[in-house]
Amino acid sequence: MGTTRVRGAAPGVALAGLLRGLAAGLSRLRAPLLALEAARGQLFGFVPVGLALGIGTYFALAAEPSAMDWAGAGAVALVCLGLWRRGPGAVQPLAGLLLLALIGAGLAAVRTHTLAAPVLGWHYYGAIEGRVVAIDRSLSDAQRLTLDQVVLERVPPHRTPTRVRVALHGDQGFLAPEPGMRVMLTGHLSPPAGPAEPGGFEFARHAWFQQIGAVGYTRTPVLLLAEAEPAGPAQAITRLRMRISGAVRAAMPGEPGAFAAAILTGDRSGIGRETLDALRGSNLAHLLAISGLHMGLLTAIVFGAVRYGFALVAPLALRLPSKKIAAVVALAAAAFYLSLSGGNVATQRAFVMVAVMLVAVLADRRAISLRSVALAAIILLVLRPEALTEAGFQMSFAATVALVAVFGALRRWRAERPRWRPPRWAAAPLGVVTCSAVAGLATAPVAAAAFNRIAEYGLLANLLAVPVMGTVVMPAAVAAGVLAPLGLSAPALKVMEAGTRWILWVAEWVAGLEGAVVPVVQPQPWVLPLMALGALWLILWPDRARLAGLAVMLAALAGWTQAPRPPLLVAETGTLVGVMTPQGRLLSKASGEAFVARSWLEADGDGASVREAAARAGADRAAGTLRFAVDGWPVVHLTGRGAAGRVGEVCAGGALVILGADLPEPVAGDCRVIDRAELGRSGALAIWPAPEGLRIVSARALGGQRPWSWR
Repeated sequence: MGTTRVRGAAPGVALAGLLRGLAAGLSRLRAPLLALEAARGQLFGFVPVGLALGIGTYFALAAEPSAMDWAGAGAVALVCLGLWRRGPGAVQPLAGLLLLALIGAGLAAVRTHTLAAPVLGWHYYGAIEGRVVAIDRSLSDAQRLTLDQVVLERVPPHRTPTRVRVALHGDQGFLAPEPGMRVMLTGHLSPPAGPAEPGGFEFARHAWFQQIGAVGYTRTPVLLLAEAEPAGPAQAITRLRMRISGAVRAAMPGEPGAFAAAILTGDRSGIGRETLDALRGSNLAHLLAISGLHMGLLTAIVFGAVRYGFALVAPLALRLPSKKIAAVVALAAAAFYLSLSGGNVATQRAFVMVAVMLVAVLADRRAISLRSVALAAIILLVLRPEALTEAGFQMSFAATVALVAVFGALRRWRAERPRWRPPRWAAAPLGVVTCSAVAGLATAPVAAAAFNRIAEYGLLANLLAVPVMGTVVMPAAVAAGVLAPLGLSAPALKVMEAGTRWILWVAEWVAGLEGAVVPVVQPQPWVLPLMALGALWLILWPDRARLAGLAVMLAALAGWTQAPRPPLLVAETGTLVGVMTPQGRLLSKASGEAFVARSWLEADGDGASVREAAARAGADRAAGTLRFAVDGWPVVHLTGRGAAGRVGEVCAGGALVILGADLPEPVAGDCRVIDRAELGRSGALAIWPAPEGLRIVSARALGGQRPWSWR
């Protein structure tokens, strides 16, 4: 009977233990749930966070959601809406966050399919006709044209890309391209390339949202078919941009004029590769993008000038709302600057942020606050959800949120200690140093992840250059714009030239310092989002629980330091491979596919040049044959003339054969052959050792089948 009682009591004991554990768990949850309920009125800053979670999830999916998936998401959204409006207090914020995430995913999907346009599905060579809509430079420093209204020989209109981008090589001295011109050329076009490695930068997605359906090059002269059309406000603004750019470059010959034209009109076509490298190496490349800094300086100068102008006329200052009038004039100046710059993405983002702040002034609200930054982020994410994936968006908001949070904390700290004030002469220098340090620290992780480098002396360069940008270059630019209709802009342009020369000198000097650029390994995809979430929690959460965000950031940073790199990478053409050795990645060739090779080395955190990497030891080389091992497994790379015919000679011992050509028929032997045709279907490969052999991960498998996938 005793044994029976013990057996019969066991379920009751287990159930009681389960209930006690559940009660203990709920008691632990009670405190955070109560904190969440108490913070409901202070969580507006998390609205763009919720949208961003949904947008990021959509772009990370391996396959496009089906109609049934969206129906299920819609049902969940309705439930979340009900809980957000009528649910328990602690549940409402969580339901609202999930609802925002679902809305964000829906916005991203709508934007993706709204911009759907034909993508070229094959290699094309022939006549290309179109209208020039943008001019810039490629990585090889060649001038590059983006064309719309495209006509391709023997390609029907419904299969012709909406836009194409063509790099100009060879002798191109016959025509100076301008936006609006209709041109013709003979060139090569291909679909936008896939990632250089699995999980790498998705250029095809970037091109999709610009409606660029093909990229290529020409070695023949570009011919003019028709001058820019005179009608239409867009063309009038474009002509004005190009006239201003030409006038500025004529008044300031060389790189200073090209730099000034870039910050005034967004025309970067005149900036040389060496200047760009110096600006990037000194962390001053952000000065080129007409973004928050430029828009903020312009509106601040205009706003201050109008207010001080009213202050000089006492009757007007006493009778008119000078602050609001100044805000309206500054907003109009910002809108004109937006149109003059060509309306690129960075400038649109900056305009939205500035407009939100100036409208806050009109509404008698604080212009610069976390709420206004959150509102600007909401507007941008609703209008352009894909901006979330762009480094410019991430860096802009990282810097802005950090600056607002830090200066807000300093303001509260000074209010609690009214006796502590820095000397007046030190206030401005301290403000500049604080701004540069905070913005630099906030944007450093994004810049390191996007460009695989850290500018060691970026703070020094910004301290020397940004004040000149704000006190010399931009005020002189505004003065030149005001005086230009009177023909009196020359003195202001001279002042502007002196400022730009100083900035370029600083960039060249800092970039030339020993150890100015430190290579950084590419983090895993989850690292940067986790770091951003931790930072936002640290800034936005209203009580001491915010410190948990710091722990999340440290965990993400620790994960970054452990980022693994593939032992073997294979380009999608099959003509380039890179194997990791104790000295770094060894490349199979020193020239050709330089973009892919540089991308691999940068992602490794390797500062070597392509030629240095190709000269490393660790493989046996022969004519068109490279032999090496990955964790003991033999690998052979075959390229050059007759490569397919040599497969039989090396196909033994379970070797992996990478063939930079098509294999016409299977070969006998104990090996695994990956030829160019297979790579064309799979994209670039990352190969890892595994207990059963070698594990092969393709760009197609990792990226999934999405609308921008052209294969």
